[in-house]
Amino acid sequence: MVDRREQAALLVALRNSELSWPEISRRVEEVGSTSAILEQLTSPSAPTLDHQPLDLDAEIATMRTEIEQWSADGIGLVTLLDETYPTQLLMVHQRPPFLTYRGLPDPAEMNAVAVVGSRAATPAGLERARTVATLLCNHGITVVSGLAAGIDTAAHQAALDAGSRTVAVVGTGLRHCYPVENRDLQSRIARTGAVFSQFWPDAGPAKRQFPMRNGVMSGLTVATVIVEAGEHSGARTQARLALEHGRHVFLMREVLVNEWARGIADRPNTTVLEGPDHVIKVLGDMLAETPDLINL
Repeated sequence: MVDRREQAALLVALRNSELSWPEISRRVEEVGSTSAILEQLTSPSAPTLDHQPLDLDAEIATMRTEIEQWSADGIGLVTLLDETYPTQLLMVHQRPPFLTYRGLPDPAEMNAVAVVGSRAATPAGLERARTVATLLCNHGITVVSGLAAGIDTAAHQAALDAGSRTVAVVGTGLRHCYPVENRDLQSRIARTGAVFSQFWPDAGPAKRQFPMRNGVMSGLTVATVIVEAGEHSGARTQARLALEHGRHVFLMREVLVNEWARGIADRPNTTVLEGPDHVIKVLGDMLAETPDLINL
């Protein structure tokens, strides 16, 4: 059962502490509770003479009310102390202290693959994205992407067209959609899959947030497929983070026109694909020792 007071205490700490979010997460995970150390987390290291400590009970009560308002708006909350926090994501350093979501999250989901690429995708790239996403869905694999224009949109739409669950990890709060043209797509995904955000629900789009969501996408999945990406694409960030996380990276051969892609093509946990079907073969070999995770 979700402990709303603990959830609220964590969010109070995140809003009021001078510590970084990763440091707050580390301390909370060590103790197993935010409430137990909330005063410590929210106290300044060098208080001024006129410093007034927070009324923590009042802050928690206010935050609980805010969480209930999110819930009334169809937005769920899970924190890293909750049993429903995604298991895959707990394994990576970049795990956020909380996620908000719309839809039907599956914390035990282990058979997910990210399909990502350029916003300014070519027609051929869009077709490859659709083909890969459809193949993955037909083999019982959840397609994860970032709801961006281009490759991400094609992957999500192909998964929905295949009648499969798909998961979006977005770079805004859940009361926003970016790009706005994907608002209907975001709603469709939430009806049968899930849309995750690591940001406050009212957070609008900001440049620094999109690379952060790439870390969550990588953490949620067993592998990432880079379909098409330029030198400055967010997919490049995703590939780097996936390798840091020990996840597999698949590069479509067309991506090798980029120097960064050629630089990782021979690294462990990286496969240059000969074609869409190659993804299924390598995934099958990769997960042969853990057959319960995926049914190929």
